[in-house]
Amino acid sequence: MIKKTIAVLLLTLALTGFASAEEMSVNVNTATAEQLAEALTGIGEAKAEAIIEYREEHGPFQHPDELVNVRGIGLATLDRNRDLILVEEPTRD
Repeated sequence: MIKKTIAVLLLTLALTGFASAEEMSVNVNTATAEQLAEALTGIGEAKAEAIIEYREEHGPFQHPDELVNVRGIGLATLDRNRDLILVEEPTRD
């Protein structure tokens, strides 16, 4: 009985964690520095600001892999966050 209860709890935690990760995805073309730093692992305020500066200078990101062009962001950081990164075009009002 205890093993089944523990298994159910672990499964619930795993599923809850998966749902939370999906909810924390972030569009790197529209997010603020605060939103980027909060949603992405290994991205603090300075790197988040660098992402914004890069997109302002070069235009919207077309693919998550382009983030490695931002100073201070390497392949390891990109790979850790790949499932959280959205690159949707910003809407124009």
